[in-house]
Amino acid sequence: MVPPMASARNRHAVRPRAPRERDRRELERLRARRRRPERHATRFLVLAFLSAVLLLTLLLTAFGTWTSTPVAARPMASANVLPGGQPIPQIIAMVGAVQIQLPVAQSAVTALGYHHAGDGSLALDPVGRQGNAGLLARLWNRLAGTDESLVWYQLRGDRGPGTSALAVGAAPGTDVYSPVAGTVVGITDFVLANRTYGARIDIRPQSAPSVVVSLTHLRADPSLTVGSAVAKAASKIGVVVDLTAVERQALARYTQDAGNNVSLSVRPAAVLSVR
Repeated sequence: MVPPMASARNRHAVRPRAPRERDRRELERLRARRRRPERHATRFLVLAFLSAVLLLTLLLTAFGTWTSTPVAARPMASANVLPGGQPIPQIIAMVGAVQIQLPVAQSAVTALGYHHAGDGSLALDPVGRQGNAGLLARLWNRLAGTDESLVWYQLRGDRGPGTSALAVGAAPGTDVYSPVAGTVVGITDFVLANRTYGARIDIRPQSAPSVVVSLTHLRADPSLTVGSAVAKAASKIGVVVDLTAVERQALARYTQDAGNNVSLSVRPAAVLSVR
């Protein structure tokens, strides 16, 4: 039997410990509450990172892997296609009220490329999508509903990127038709390295007399004269000439041949009169 005095001493000895144990448990609860927001924030960051990785994977899968170096493209026509034939009316570029029609037959086109002319030419508004665009541009084209049936390429060129000159790839000897309805106002020699390579043909469009559409890299048709009326995609104005002996064609990067082409630009009529 425990003496009453001993029992009282034991009770007095236990009482001081109870508050310390309660304080310790309360402190642990407070620490646990403080750790909950930290765990939630960490979990949110992990989920956000995984979502970003998943979204990037889906974009790369849907639109292809972006590369800073343009890749070679499948040509629109095979290298052994026979020149000739009238093109089906098809708008490939616009500038103001002028609609530029494809000047060669669809079956003969090897590629379409734009570059900066640097001679006062106006910037053209390409129809279709850029085949060597980056990931974000391709994504925007998909969202904006850009015409996917016509593909063009941004060429580097000596004067840098731009859209003031259009190169329509085609083999030498391919028939070239007027890209606009209008009147021929000039036929002059096209000179490179002090040698004449075909002609430059200037056409004043009926829809915009204040500008002139100029074509080079072609030999003028013998029946064509200054003052001749031409119909868009219907009047033959010449044939493509071979410039590989004098000039390396930037369009060759996207074709299976030397990249010969008919070059097209649009200038204000006032600029033409000064030249």
